[in-house]
Amino acid sequence: MKIVFATNNKHKLSEISRMVPQRFTLLGLADLNIFEDIPEDGDNLADNALQKARFVHSRTGMNVFADDTGLEVEALDGRPGVYSARYAGEGCSFDDNMDKLLGEMEDNENRNARFRTVIALILDDKEYLFEGIAGGKITREKTGKAGFGYDPIFISDGMNLTFAEIDPELKNSISHRGKATRRLIAFLDSYSQQQKQG
Repeated sequence: MKIVFATNNKHKLSEISRMVPQRFTLLGLADLNIFEDIPEDGDNLADNALQKARFVHSRTGMNVFADDTGLEVEALDGRPGVYSARYAGEGCSFDDNMDKLLGEMEDNENRNARFRTVIALILDDKEYLFEGIAGGKITREKTGKAGFGYDPIFISDGMNLTFAEIDPELKNSISHRGKATRRLIAFLDSYSQQQKQG
């Protein structure tokens, strides 16, 4: 089965490519020469993921999935949430975002947070949603060079290293995006089995 992952983010593509079995041919937007910014101005993660998937599906007619991820910090009433990618303003870097977040959290003892990913799939013109959550804590400083986004300031429950310090395979096994992707793959597997039997 050929399926498009609606992203031009090389980090995300590489992370998910490691998890998708070889029986699926995974294409990124660059493979389809789609380089423009896809609108994602929904009120929540599911809206954004669906918006991206619908945009690419309407362009290509292909089976497609898209994800949106937010870091939800308890002490900040769930912020940055749906605004995680542009928390420090339009055109900001993830360093800017992390600096803003760490600044807001500076004197706060409650470091509880969670990453949440929603994947929207359009398969044979029907829409499906899959969610993955990783609970953890916000660190007091950035540590580690791997990963991307807020990984250098997030330690997952049960770990003592940030997402940016651990092996990518380990990260995939415990991360929000890893959990949502495994749900997606399990669904695709059962769907293709049903198609064969039908």
